[in-house]
Amino acid sequence: MFATRRFPARVRAELERSFELDVHDSEWPPPREELLARAAGCDGLMTMLTDRIDDELLDAAGPQLRVVADFAVGFDNVDVPACTRRGVLVSNTPDVLTHTTAELTVALLLALVRRVAEGDRLVRRREDWIWAPNMMLGRGLASLTLGLVGFGRIGREVERLARAFGMEVVHTSRTGGIPLDELLATADVVSLHLPLSAETHHLIDARALALMKPTAVLVNTSRGPIVDEAALAQALATGRIAGAALDVFEREPEVTEELLELENVVLVPHLGSATLETREAMGMLCVEALRAVLLENRPPANALNPEVLR
Repeated sequence: MFATRRFPARVRAELERSFELDVHDSEWPPPREELLARAAGCDGLMTMLTDRIDDELLDAAGPQLRVVADFAVGFDNVDVPACTRRGVLVSNTPDVLTHTTAELTVALLLALVRRVAEGDRLVRRREDWIWAPNMMLGRGLASLTLGLVGFGRIGREVERLARAFGMEVVHTSRTGGIPLDELLATADVVSLHLPLSAETHHLIDARALALMKPTAVLVNTSRGPIVDEAALAQALATGRIAGAALDVFEREPEVTEELLELENVVLVPHLGSATLETREAMGMLCVEALRAVLLENRPPANALNPEVLR
């Protein structure tokens, strides 16, 4: 089997116990041509969210491919119907990153509204400063209403943490809550917790941003293309909204240049699940899926298309 990226040592040891393992031993993804070549002849693949799993890759891998274990909870990089047509099981890594990603959401929010990152930059620039009653005033979370766009596992965990800070919480989702336009117009914090799909691409565009209060902020720890970054940069630069905190980007790892120049933005490099414990747990879910399919001929609990083995 082939793994497309370096991952925690514990996970590698477990894979090597069960399989003949080929690893692209780098923090960077393999070039597409290398991915296609090294997938050839494999029974299983462990892929990352930056790897596009489509008909081209499935053709290159060959008809013996039985399982793709995707090291992510979101699977917009995988053409699941194409895999299903070929009898290839696809798994993801749900649940184990829920709390970690919710924690980062709150961390980003605090860094933004309490101006933590902005203050850090001020000190590092060695600007003159002294404590003063009006210096770098932010906002306390207990006075704010949080609007969750999407109310799955991570959204519900963010709600739990936010209520501990005294925030009011509203949400919108396909199954309940308030209408999106109402949430955008009333929330002080709009936090995105949606999968990327054709319906959610650029869900937060110039029109959506125009509905938000000028004092409101946007937080995105889901998928970058849900936000129109050019429209967001314009809204931030003109004071249409007060700030934004982003863990993900529309053309990741590229970041819209205008965002880099703004003080009312917190930007981090896709750290939502970035704790050792969580990344190990994600890897072990991949190990379990690969063992289930290749050694036991059964669908794992986290299969996205378990019907291919029934």
